[in-house]
Amino acid sequence: MSTIDIKINKDSSVPLYLQIKKQIINLLKRNILKVGDKMPTERELSDKLKVSRNTISTAYNELEQEGILRSYQGRGTFVEGELNIWKIQNIKQKIIKFIDLGFEEAVRIGMDVDEFLEVITQRVREKRDFMSKITAIYVECNIEQAEIFGKQLMENTDMNIVSVTLEDISKGSNEINKVIEKSQIIITTFNHVNEVTMLTKKFQKEIIGVSINVDLETIVKIARYPEETKFAFICISNEFMFKARGALEKAGLHNINMQFTNTMNKQELLKIINSSDVLVVSPGRYKDVKLYDVNHKHIMKFLYNVDDNSIRDLKSKIIELKYNK
Repeated sequence: MSTIDIKINKDSSVPLYLQIKKQIINLLKRNILKVGDKMPTERELSDKLKVSRNTISTAYNELEQEGILRSYQGRGTFVEGELNIWKIQNIKQKIIKFIDLGFEEAVRIGMDVDEFLEVITQRVREKRDFMSKITAIYVECNIEQAEIFGKQLMENTDMNIVSVTLEDISKGSNEINKVIEKSQIIITTFNHVNEVTMLTKKFQKEIIGVSINVDLETIVKIARYPEETKFAFICISNEFMFKARGALEKAGLHNINMQFTNTMNKQELLKIINSSDVLVVSPGRYKDVKLYDVNHKHIMKFLYNVDDNSIRDLKSKIIELKYNK
């Protein structure tokens, strides 16, 4: 069995399972983990990292779906993802070839090594500076998700993000119109691209779509509770509630005993909390639910995340925007 060195940051906004997943991939890249190596059991790794077994299970499950790990009944979980690692290496090799071509051309015209390095460094610096000066608006159907995803995009791209709703744009107030006019791009989920395009047509802004995924760890945690568990789902907006219900149904959890509410009435909220075993909350309701939960029941946040591939595509498109002008 491989001894793997994984360190997690429980204060980070990055989900624990994702930290673990990425570090396992990094261990593979560095050849510390190799194809055929046996992984620690979920229990062993959860004990070592002082996290729930569900967290390890979620990370392992995603790596299995991506073909990196494989579980065998009665034998354990093994590394099997050689092809995935080679794909990563092939991408690096392609980049190295482009650099080599650039260097050969630089030498041909008489540029020395230091000048060539300065050109590359300056180019990267320009692109990074450009990204940090971009002002974008992120549009969602409800302010709760708009703020969550806007914050995630800001942390991952260094752009300045202003979060607004479809309703804000449709009302067309002077304040919102000024925000749109000052922005360089508009970002929204793919299912809202057409609507946002129609509402902002007069501003002639570049509109970029991103994908949003429900956090798998939340779904796994809910699924592992006993069938008789009474859940309460508490959020701010009807839209968030509708999307969460749909995500649970899509995951095959449509038969669970869950009461959905976005009430702001203290007495109603207390009644729902007291009659439930587990509280599932949107990030925007976590603080007030925790305040009212005098019996200290299990509270879990129902999280969505911007898809990693969407973030990479977004960065690439923004760079293209600058250099195509």
